[in-house]
Amino acid sequence: MQSAAKTRRIAVFGGSAVPEGTREYRAAYRLGQRLAHAGFAVVTGGYIGTMEAVSRGAYEAGGHVIGVPCDTIERWRPVAPNPWIHEHWPAETLLDRLRYLIHRTHGAVVLPGGVGTLTELALYWNHLLVQEIPSRPFIVVGEGWHRALRTLFATFPDYFSPAAQTLWTWVPHVDAAVEALQVWWTQNPQA
Repeated sequence: MQSAAKTRRIAVFGGSAVPEGTREYRAAYRLGQRLAHAGFAVVTGGYIGTMEAVSRGAYEAGGHVIGVPCDTIERWRPVAPNPWIHEHWPAETLLDRLRYLIHRTHGAVVLPGGVGTLTELALYWNHLLVQEIPSRPFIVVGEGWHRALRTLFATFPDYFSPAAQTLWTWVPHVDAAVEALQVWWTQNPQA
């Protein structure tokens, strides 16, 4: 396992309703593996579905895994952090959890998901836009997000500046996400 202090931490956002054995779970697991092999630490919400798959893939590949469990979620839904986490950053509220996932990471990858993932995507994006966080890679994976974001831009063209649209990078699959992260740091070595 690598030293977490020297490793860039990548937040991975994605749906909790992704059962083991599905194509989505396998893709998230592969993302975790690829991130670990590339030398990144993985930071997730720490629970089930995508979070579990990414954590497990990174853990089994020898990477460092950080989970951000949240009291609010555990009161709302009986769930415990997954067993593939090395380090916990416990949060009391959803907003605290989001602060950790946004402010204590060096980049983000967004996989398919629901309302929680959409919230994470929008908040991370907005923090980049208003420069609440410094420039960093923000990778959106899959045709679903690509279609959804392009629809937003086409439907509300006056609300999405060209600058806002360039803050994220769309990729078709998880292998391309890891490549995009590596390219970003090659092009921005001081970040």
